[in-house]
Amino acid sequence: MSPTQTDSLIITTPSDHEIVMTRVFNAPRNLVFDAYTKPPLVKQWLGVRSGWTLDVCEIDLRKGGKYRYVWKHAKGTEMGMGGVFRDVVPNERLVSSEKFDQSWYEGECIGTVTFIEKAGKTTLTMALLYDSKKIRDAVLASPMKDGIVDGFNLLEKMLGSGK
Repeated sequence: MSPTQTDSLIITTPSDHEIVMTRVFNAPRNLVFDAYTKPPLVKQWLGVRSGWTLDVCEIDLRKGGKYRYVWKHAKGTEMGMGGVFRDVVPNERLVSSEKFDQSWYEGECIGTVTFIEKAGKTTLTMALLYDSKKIRDAVLASPMKDGIVDGFNLLEKMLGSGK
């Protein structure tokens, strides 16, 4: 599949089981990494859109450490997910498993997020590896892309405000 770009988010599918998303942020990588890994900051941008809030945000940032997110909608719906960090290199890379409480897709996803800084800007690349092409394609067909774009737009605003 050829790359698509949405609000500066570039999405590619380099293999039948992968989705790779890339976005450049106008901030040094230590700030982007902190915004990605510190619960008070994550709660400001991750999945908070269209009536959703991130009510539970627990991150044990170490190899073997767990994370847990639970979003709540104004209408009372909840959505939870969590996983285990398989690798943590501060300001450079995170590798973790991902499994939703609800059965959005079978199995788990392995995500690798890298942070590369050049001239004060950080390129964040998120590579998501699924158990099958069928699962990857179902995720691509879901509203995931819109959620990522909205979240990254909030993250960009937060980084620009210096919070």
